[in-house]
Amino acid sequence: MPDRRKPVTRLNALEEPLGLSVVIPVYNEQDNLERLHSRLSATLTALGRTYEMVLVDDGSSDSSGALLERMATEDPHVVVVQLARNFGQHAAIFAGFEQARGAVVVTLDADLQNPPEEIPKLLAKIDEGFDVVGGWREDRKDSFLRTFPSLLVNKFTARMLGCRLHDYGCMLRAYRLEIVRRMCEYREISSFIPALATAVTNRTTEVRVAHSERNAGISKYNLFRLIKLNYDLVTGFTMFPLQLLSIVGFLFAFLGTGFGVFLGIRRLIVGPEVEGVFTLFAILFFFVGTLYMALGLLGEYVGRIYMEVRQRPRFIVARVLCGGRVVDQFAGRGVPRGVGAREA
Repeated sequence: MPDRRKPVTRLNALEEPLGLSVVIPVYNEQDNLERLHSRLSATLTALGRTYEMVLVDDGSSDSSGALLERMATEDPHVVVVQLARNFGQHAAIFAGFEQARGAVVVTLDADLQNPPEEIPKLLAKIDEGFDVVGGWREDRKDSFLRTFPSLLVNKFTARMLGCRLHDYGCMLRAYRLEIVRRMCEYREISSFIPALATAVTNRTTEVRVAHSERNAGISKYNLFRLIKLNYDLVTGFTMFPLQLLSIVGFLFAFLGTGFGVFLGIRRLIVGPEVEGVFTLFAILFFFVGTLYMALGLLGEYVGRIYMEVRQRPRFIVARVLCGGRVVDQFAGRGVPRGVGAREA
């Protein structure tokens, strides 16, 4: 039986804490990893702080895993967390959070669209006293099909959370270590990390950062993943959609009753007619479509309940590499620190 009280840590977790940890989820980024490592190393070395790079291999199917193992062997600053399979970007970040030990934890994508050279801007805001600093991509190098939906989601998220940030989708973000620890205590499987941070502190801000075009590989966020991420955001942080459905339901019931009364009076005055049958069909299809949308949204909430009651882990760590050796084999099961999961 696993010891549920034993925290999930690396063997070197008792060393002196570092100044900075950079957590990077990696999924099939073989063409970007060497350039990422070179640019990130130069940036972090120039900061003059002790640091580590926690790269999480999220079940890559290309040669990313081999490249990461080589980096862990050649660079003592590199820690590689290998997950048992692909669990998704946010689960991979949580896996990196559980291994991070820097006083400040920065998250960064591996595709170099968020330049590592922008990290000092975030750290300057942290030094001013903020707990969380987000990147704001003012000049995004993405297509309109990515930027316009992102704009709508950002506005909705800001209104829903009451935290007026402009860009919740930028992964270039900085957190104090205590904020990371608090977020790791949240047990839900599906979670949207930038929004979750606003639940544990109100000292948040953002800073304008550069954004680059992807030089190699393809985006891992297709339309389905973007929709799923937005559902995680909506259903994980508010009951407003369900409340809105109730209001819309009452409104439709009132309008439907009124329209029925109108048709009854018209029949008595004008007599039977069939000219409006297609209008009635259109109204019926509108109501039926709205009903199916409501059922789908209810299904999302019920599905989240189903996922949570099973108490399955949100990720499984196969092993952790540091300094060219395995320091923690089968390290964790994706549960919060202090609730732990090392198999006997």
